[in-house]
Amino acid sequence: MQSSSAASMNLSAGSVLGADARPSLDTIVAVSTPTGSGAIGIVRMSGHAALALGGCAFRPARGSAFGENDENRLRYGHVVDPETGVVLDEVLAVGMLGPSTYTREDVVEVHCHGGPAAQRAVLQLLMRLGARAAEPGEFTQRAFLNGRIDLTQAEGVAGIVRARTASALRAGVRQLSGGLSDRLRALRGDLVGVLAQIEAGIDFTEEDLEELDRDTLGRDLTRVGDQITALLGTAFLGRALEQGVRTAIVGRPNVGKSSLLNALLMRERAIVSDVPGTTRDTVEDLVEIAGIPLHLVDTAGLRASADAVELLGIERSREALREADLVLAVFELPIVPGEEEDGQILAELDPRHTILVANKRDTVEASPGDETEWEEYARSAMAEILSEGPNTAWRVCAVSARSGDGISTLRDLIEVTVVGAGGVDLDEPLLATERQRNLTAVAAAAVTAARTGLREGVAEELVAEDVRDAVRALGTITGEELVPDLIDEIFRRFCIGK
Repeated sequence: MQSSSAASMNLSAGSVLGADARPSLDTIVAVSTPTGSGAIGIVRMSGHAALALGGCAFRPARGSAFGENDENRLRYGHVVDPETGVVLDEVLAVGMLGPSTYTREDVVEVHCHGGPAAQRAVLQLLMRLGARAAEPGEFTQRAFLNGRIDLTQAEGVAGIVRARTASALRAGVRQLSGGLSDRLRALRGDLVGVLAQIEAGIDFTEEDLEELDRDTLGRDLTRVGDQITALLGTAFLGRALEQGVRTAIVGRPNVGKSSLLNALLMRERAIVSDVPGTTRDTVEDLVEIAGIPLHLVDTAGLRASADAVELLGIERSREALREADLVLAVFELPIVPGEEEDGQILAELDPRHTILVANKRDTVEASPGDETEWEEYARSAMAEILSEGPNTAWRVCAVSARSGDGISTLRDLIEVTVVGAGGVDLDEPLLATERQRNLTAVAAAAVTAARTGLREGVAEELVAEDVRDAVRALGTITGEELVPDLIDEIFRRFCIGK
C-alpha cells in the first residue's frame, strides 16, 4: 500500500527523471535472505513476467500455480525443473499482484530451505527461465521509481536493514513511515510560496501589483530557516545511529584504560596487566549505550618511549584520538600534581566531546558518599592538571573499572555528551544519512543568503536564485529533483535482494 507521504508528492519520480529513468521491463530475481545456511531462504522475483515464470517452476500440491483465487496466499509445493522434471526443493511460494506489492510490480517469493545449494538451485532455474539477476537495491529502486516511496523512505529501508540497535531500528521505521519526507516537503512548500511572491514581482513589474514586502518575506524566510537549522541539529544523532560513535579511550600507560573498556563491555575483551605498555595496538569493540552504538577503541598509553613497537602503538593511539567523535580521557587516582604527560593529553582534547574519567577510586582512603560527591572529589583532585583549575566546561566522573563502581554514572554522562540532556527523541524526524545532512546544510545556507539579500536590498532576481537553490536542495533529498546517476549511486549501496 502506498504511504500517505509518497502519495502526496507533487511530481512522481518517473516524471521528474523522464521516461528513460523508469524501471525496465526486465523481471528481476535475487536471494533476499543472508548468505549462509539457515532454516529458510527466500528467493524474490519482481516484474511483469514474475507470475508466469514462477508458475513454470512451482508445482503446488493442490490447484494451479498462482491463480486469481490464490493471490497473496502462501502455498505448499515443490520447485521443479520443467525441462527435466527434477524436483529441486520442497517449498512454500506466494504470488502477489501489483500494484499492491513492495515494488508495485507483480512479485513472487519462493521460501525454500536455507542451505546455499537449495537457494542457488531455485535462483538459477528462475534465471534460466528468463529472469535477470537483480542489482544491489534494485527492488527498492523500483519501489521508488514506481512512486511507492520517496528517496528518504528508501534510505529508511537501508537504515532498517543496517540497524544494530533498537533506536536505530526505530529511527529507520520512522523515516520509512514518511516523517522526514513530510517535514521536508512542508518546508519546501513554504519556500516555493516565498519564491512565487518574489517571481511575481519580477515578472509583472509593469502591472498594478503591490511593491514587494521585503520585511514580511524576510520573516517567512527566518521561520523556515529556523526550522531547517533545527532539523540540521539532528545530524549528529542521525550519524551516531547510522555509523556509531567512535570513542577513543586515551591516557598514560597503566591508568586503567583496558580495564575501563572491559567494564563498559561487561566482559574481558582487553588484556589487563600492571606492567605499563601492555597494550601495544588499538583494541576495538562495540557497545550500546542509550540506544546509540559506540565503537570503543582502547589505545596504547601516551608517553615518551624509545621502543619502536610501542611507538607504532602510540601513533595509532593519536590517530584514533584525531578520528574520535567522543574521548574518554582516563587519569589515575590519586592525581599526581605536575604530571607533564597528563597536561599534554588535556591540551589535545575538546571539552565538548570529552569526558575526564578519574579511575581507581577504590584506592581512595576517605571515600566520598554518593556519586555527586565523587564528581566533586574528582574535579577537585584534577584541578592541578586542568588549565584553569576545576573548570566546569569539562565533564568529570570518578570510577573504579576494577569493581564497577561509578560505571553507570559514566554511562549516563556518555549519553548526555552524545545526545544532550534531553535524551534521544525518535518521534521527531532526523537526518539519517550524510547525503541528507549535506543537502540540508546547502538549503540552510541558501535561505540565510536570501534573508541577507532581502535585508540588504539585493536585486529580487538574486534573492529568488538563493531561494530556488534551497528549494532544489530539499527536493533532491526526497527525490523530487534528482538525476539518474545519483539514484544509481544511492541504491548501489543497498544489499542484493532488497
